[in-house]
Amino acid sequence: MFRPFLAALLLGTLAVPAQAQVNRSGYRLPLELALEAAQEAARHCLANGYEVSVTVVDSSGVPQVALRTDGATIHTRETSFRKAYTVVTLGPVFRFQTAGGFAALVARNPANGAALASVANVIPLAGAVAFVAHGEIVAALGVGGAPGGERDEACAEAGLARVRGRLPAP
Repeated sequence: MFRPFLAALLLGTLAVPAQAQVNRSGYRLPLELALEAAQEAARHCLANGYEVSVTVVDSSGVPQVALRTDGATIHTRETSFRKAYTVVTLGPVFRFQTAGGFAALVARNPANGAALASVANVIPLAGAVAFVAHGEIVAALGVGGAPGGERDEACAEAGLARVRGRLPAP
């Protein structure tokens, strides 16, 4: 059964992301900051015994940096990318800055959330954070491989914290 609310939600979602992904300020996360944040996220996870992959995507969801610690399994590459992609593409639409925020949205709205989570490259798992500059999401950092999304997200937050003070103010 196709529900009108679901139709409106999906149509609104399909209509808005193109606008949301436009980088209005023109700011692009410099490679040096993206790499430094990714390395710090990996270091933080390793210090806690987690072998992970880390991906930073730009405002269009295109990977800018991808790292894998020595013992990370192959699937962590995909989950780190998908978590970051989810934040950068849907975060501006639904007003969340972490993948945990999206996971909570899906949990609160299981029927509609499942439809959103079925969109290519979107994943309802915690483990990514947004880089915000000039009041907009300009990139995201995703981590995959720690035992639980909340641990991935803590590593991602450590990476963001490393460079946050060098981002343009909102």
